[in-house]
Amino acid sequence: MEMISLIIPCYNEEEALPYLFAALKDVMSELSDYKFELLFVNDGSKDKTLDVLKNMAKEDERVFYLSFSRNFGKEAAMYAGFCNAKGDYVAVMDADMQDPPSLLKDMIKIIKEEGYDSVATRRFNRKGEPPIRSFFARTFYKIINKLSDAEIVDGARDFRLMKREMVDAIVAMSEYNRFSKGIFGWIGFKTKWLAYENVERVAGQTKWNFWQLTLYAVDGIVNFSQAPLYLASWSGIFLTFMSAVMILVIIIRKLIFGDPVQGWASTACIIIFVSGVQLFCIGIMGQYMSKMYLEVKNRPQYIIADTNRKKEDLNKLGSIK
Repeated sequence: MEMISLIIPCYNEEEALPYLFAALKDVMSELSDYKFELLFVNDGSKDKTLDVLKNMAKEDERVFYLSFSRNFGKEAAMYAGFCNAKGDYVAVMDADMQDPPSLLKDMIKIIKEEGYDSVATRRFNRKGEPPIRSFFARTFYKIINKLSDAEIVDGARDFRLMKREMVDAIVAMSEYNRFSKGIFGWIGFKTKWLAYENVERVAGQTKWNFWQLTLYAVDGIVNFSQAPLYLASWSGIFLTFMSAVMILVIIIRKLIFGDPVQGWASTACIIIFVSGVQLFCIGIMGQYMSKMYLEVKNRPQYIIADTNRKKEDLNKLGSIK
């Protein structure tokens, strides 16, 4: 019997987990032809998420949990799940019910009957989302698709079901700085997009504020595009060319018209402008250097402090406390 592994990153989700667990049990009973593994990754939650997971594991032997020693972020939680999932098919989904578990039935049917390697979900609207956040999200998708070679669909969710081969490819990309939406697109494989209407959280509060989403977007662009570096280079070339032109203009004015160079205000503005461009370009290079710095340290992407899995069954790509 084939197995489906469900990876659910959790951070302060004690209120939402009972709703999700009930919904997953309904789906698993309908997909009785498959074995299931529910792999919850507790990303250093500060509430009673871990206690809820332990109670769920006592109630259902299909529930497994990996609890981090601290908050390592959703990307690390997802990667830990990919590294330790045992299923022939692997799905990753949020714990807040914004990724409807009922879609799993359609997703496995598509993979089995239509020959896709992956079924990914996307929201076809952003109902209930603040307009300013929706605007910047759409802008981000437009920018990153123009700048990078990874296809990222507008409204794409992390919620997707994949064959084992695709999961193995994701695990092989063991970089420290991860942007899963870009990784999913970069590795390729035949993917079908399943659109659904936006769903509000079932309980609790979102863990992402506008600033965190902005930093996440910057990470995505830096991780999957060299375009910012090209921008810095071309800015330097352009300013050098303009400086040469202006020097010629000043020399000609002095030699032909005897017009002395005047105006400290304009000089100050030019210096400030050029200095600003230089700092901007240095900042861009600093972003890439910081990523390199984190990569060469080769630190573990997560540390597991508690789990109900046997330690010998855990993937050693992550560290175990």
